[in-house]
Amino acid sequence: MRTAYHEDLDRISEQLVEMTRLAGSAMSRASTALLDADVQIAETVISADQEIDQAREDLDTLAIDLLARQAPVATELRQVVTAMRMSSDLERMGDLARHVAKVARLRYPESAVPAQARAIIMQMSQVAERIVAKAGSVIASHDLKEAASLERDDDAMDELHRQLFSLLADPAWEHSTPVAVDLTLLGRYYERFADHAVSVARRVTFLVTGEYDTATDRQEDEDAAIVGAAQQP
Repeated sequence: MRTAYHEDLDRISEQLVEMTRLAGSAMSRASTALLDADVQIAETVISADQEIDQAREDLDTLAIDLLARQAPVATELRQVVTAMRMSSDLERMGDLARHVAKVARLRYPESAVPAQARAIIMQMSQVAERIVAKAGSVIASHDLKEAASLERDDDAMDELHRQLFSLLADPAWEHSTPVAVDLTLLGRYYERFADHAVSVARRVTFLVTGEYDTATDRQEDEDAAIVGAAQQP
């Protein structure tokens, strides 16, 4: 019985790593759709978000079942409860990739990203892909040094976000208000994607050390308010 219990705990970690892979793939493809004005890729990202949603539901179901059947304590209890919080972060990362894809679909056959902003958006995409891959590695390894390195990647994303706003605020900006709105939302989507990856790393740190960072919950509240209000049709 205990062997099966520990196999289930391992399966939870494996499912979390798989969710990072799905979220990373979604953001990579959404960025391609955005920069190449490829509506077919955008549609695949939008439809595939159900897979990430289902993965979260499956993981949470397994976690709740373990809580009910095994009544874990100490580190194992932290592992199960923290996994449920991480699955929420990863599911929201999938939602953010879907939002990027929706912007690409909304502006098709034109690109939502003008030439002046392409380099910044491309770099934001690269940082997003790097940070979610690291999050998966941290979940698998519980490497606290690598978890801390995600903070530096997030700093890089924040700097790109500032650069994007500087571009939009430049008096030489010559594009329309809808283009500016699209870029404002896109910058926020990428920035929040990175924030959630950092939240995952912080939850792993809590799992290992027992020390909790309340910034993760504040970020969740902010994300629910901002991303929910910025839904694209």
